Amino acid sequence: MARKYSKSASKDVERAMHKKKRGTLKSGSDKTVKSRKQAIAIGLSEARKKGKKVPKKAS
Repeated sequence: MARKYSKSASKDVERAMHKKKRGTLKSGSDKTVKSRKQAIAIGLSEARKKGKKVPKKAS
């Protein structure tokens, strides 16, 4: 079975989670992110913008 995400995409998520734990991760409206799910979503979104292998956003 193939990977859903690339290794480099998981690095972006890891970086976002680290920022969240430090309290420096901000959402689009410049508010501090407290939710784990939101931190993961931000990491995946950044990976998508860089063109890495990430499935499309659920609609």
